[in-house]
Amino acid sequence: MNDLLNIVVITAAVAWVFIRQFSPRRVTSEGKKWWLIPFVLTVLALRQPGLLDPGHHAASAVLLGAEILIGLACGVGWAWTIRIWTDAEGAVWSKGGWAAAGVWLGGMMLRLGLMGIAAAMGVHQGGAATMLSVAAMLLTRGGVTTWRAQALHQTYRVPVAG
Repeated sequence: MNDLLNIVVITAAVAWVFIRQFSPRRVTSEGKKWWLIPFVLTVLALRQPGLLDPGHHAASAVLLGAEILIGLACGVGWAWTIRIWTDAEGAVWSKGGWAAAGVWLGGMMLRLGLMGIAAAMGVHQGGAATMLSVAAMLLTRGGVTTWRAQALHQTYRVPVAG
């Protein structure tokens, strides 16, 4: 896949998740494949040649690791800024707000900073590295949000009339 197509795929995946976060969504773990988009992004990234710069293997690997760690940290931060609640029937709902958007945008700024560092070092980083970082962010966000929702659902008790 070329870099332009990488940008389109990354932008579409992130935009879809980002826009959806602003509307209340029912959180269910059964049948929902919150891991599917991160999985597809990971497969696409790993299938591409040149994930690591052949002329700078060590520096490229360190920058890739840093980018993935940023993705993981941003995913956790994003998930913890999402509001989660239960309705009268005990269904769990979530909705992101501007704090979640701020975490996401902060992560994008950190990634741009890493790209600048890589460029200054002469290390080529293609779209595959960004794709892996975004996959890590979306996977962590989905996993932590689902975990929080399940914990809230387990503590919610429907009153028994009697």
